[in-house]
Amino acid sequence: MSEFEAILLGFLQGATEFLPVSSSGHLVMGQELLGVSLPGVSFEVAVHVATLLSVMLVYRGRLLELARGTLVERDRESWRYVGLLAVATLPVAVVGLTLGDRVEALFDTPWAVGVALLVTGGFLFTTRWALLRAGEPRFGFVTAVLIGLAQCAALVPGISRSGATVTAALWLGVSPLEAAAFSFLLSIPAIAGAAVLQAPVLAGALGDVGAGPLVLGFGMAGLTGILAIHLFIRMLRSRAFPAFAFYCWGVGLLFLGWLALD
Repeated sequence: MSEFEAILLGFLQGATEFLPVSSSGHLVMGQELLGVSLPGVSFEVAVHVATLLSVMLVYRGRLLELARGTLVERDRESWRYVGLLAVATLPVAVVGLTLGDRVEALFDTPWAVGVALLVTGGFLFTTRWALLRAGEPRFGFVTAVLIGLAQCAALVPGISRSGATVTAALWLGVSPLEAAAFSFLLSIPAIAGAAVLQAPVLAGALGDVGAGPLVLGFGMAGLTGILAIHLFIRMLRSRAFPAFAFYCWGVGLLFLGWLALD
């Protein structure tokens, strides 16, 4: 992998991790179009860690508030919210541990990404009606479990994690901005868990990918991830969120067409 390719793939990761267009799907497409062959998911996990730092930076106020409420003030509401995040994380942890090998194999199946992007566009389009519902900023155990189940679908490259979780939250009656906040905070244990599971793979990434490309891709992913979060929130607030469906449909169809002609 060249340094330019690492920067480009890092940009794709950072720009798409928090936008509802599937970062993993874009990485697979980028690798396929560039002709880059990566060892497993090492580079993909590395740039995911960069975007983990992005969300922690953007939501540092909320994270500090939760930390203070749980560890210092022993606030019941803070503990409740942390509990909801934990409950929503359990489904993807179970599925990831039991079906990890099968999910990883999909990263080597480019056509599956194109189909998954079409599916992502389908559920994103339904938010044009979900956004009309009166959302509540506070939700409970059942809602958290269902959002967690929606996150499991995003293990498939091409299915957007933020798109799936926010769409589910909106249809369950969660207010748009709280749906975004819960989705982004939910990404912290999901990404951190994936990084821990792939630690042995990442240890060999320096030799397979190279220190220079890995660092450049990591830095680019982190910077663009911050910008993507702010864009996501702005479009959700302005109710322009369903427009991402047309992007997913267009990119998915173009990629499938390219694969068919290749």
